[in-house]
Amino acid sequence: MLNLIWSGFFIIGIGIAFYQAFTGNIQIWQDMTNSLFDSADSGFKIALNLTGMLCFWLGLLKIAEKSGLTNCLAKILKPLFFKIMPDISRNSPAFGSITMNIAANILGLDNAATPMGLKAMEELQKENPKKDSASPAQILFMVINSSSVTLVPFTILMYRYQFGSVNPSLVFIPILLATSISTLVGFTATALWQKINIFSPVILAYLGFGILSVIGITFGFIGMDYEARLTLISSVSNGLLIGIIALFIFSGLVRRQNVYENFIIGAKEGFTIAVQIIPYLVAMLTAIAVFRASGAMNYVCDFIEKIFAYFNFNTDFVTALPTALMKPLSGSGARAMMIDTFNIYGVDSFAGFTSSVVQGSTETTFYVLAVYFGAVKISKTGPALPLALLADLSGIIAAISFSYVFYQG
Repeated sequence: MLNLIWSGFFIIGIGIAFYQAFTGNIQIWQDMTNSLFDSADSGFKIALNLTGMLCFWLGLLKIAEKSGLTNCLAKILKPLFFKIMPDISRNSPAFGSITMNIAANILGLDNAATPMGLKAMEELQKENPKKDSASPAQILFMVINSSSVTLVPFTILMYRYQFGSVNPSLVFIPILLATSISTLVGFTATALWQKINIFSPVILAYLGFGILSVIGITFGFIGMDYEARLTLISSVSNGLLIGIIALFIFSGLVRRQNVYENFIIGAKEGFTIAVQIIPYLVAMLTAIAVFRASGAMNYVCDFIEKIFAYFNFNTDFVTALPTALMKPLSGSGARAMMIDTFNIYGVDSFAGFTSSVVQGSTETTFYVLAVYFGAVKISKTGPALPLALLADLSGIIAAISFSYVFYQG
């Protein structure tokens, strides 16, 4: 699958570039060359920047593992894990890392979520009988990560605030609802593919709790003004981050562990992982760069607009499509598209509102796939990508739909 996707980006991009050059746009070759080199450099820099965070968080995670803290936290979700990942041994340390990864994603702690997710993928790989192929548990974990619920879209709120939005946090509820739908669709589709009984009382109980939590948070935040909402989000995010660090170290000291030595051991593992993912990142980002620089994205947007216009549907959402189409491919690219939409149409326009909701509705699927599977040298990803893209599609459709419902122009 990765081979087909990677080569497809290059072939389509180069093919469109030839067409543009043939019709007189000679500049396309320079644009594509610059984009290609920039993306290769960007792939290395992303891995380099990730190295420090990987070393830091995996060092702390090693302290938590040695002290038994991760196992304690994993007990919260273990009944669910036993149902949805039956092939993983009941005492696997992967459950602790998965629990902490999901918690970090939900709270918007991105710099902690990725290292913990990579550690979980490594632990899952130890129980994978086919080392070059993704196991059912790894596929499910990847899909959940690429569509994970984010309760705190702090970055998006700050960008809207910086661009002068009258009500920056207006997108909070539609983002929460859209990303929840994305995760629910991704999980359900993967569970059905893997023949997991989603009507199990245990699974229904956890899903019910999650849905009720989203509803409760939605109504809780509706009653708060913007300043109080932003202050609460910022305080909770930063406070949790420092609290987690303190908890890890304190748990190690209580268990009479050599926390420094354990930290160094974990940090070395983080450095190794960072080096391993460089080729995978460079390969995926260069292919995406060629596809994007060729103008393929514009052709796709135009095609979608014509289809909806033919059936007399409202096509106002098309101005936010560049963000939607870029989001699964590149986080920085999608952010740039969102900011470009703010500049052209205004942050409080329908286009600006919709691109904000889309930006927060899904994850960067191809980045997650390249990093997570690349870290454990998996080349055969099975249905992971189609399932993740299905979750992305549902999140984007939900984001656009909720934008029409919530937008107050």
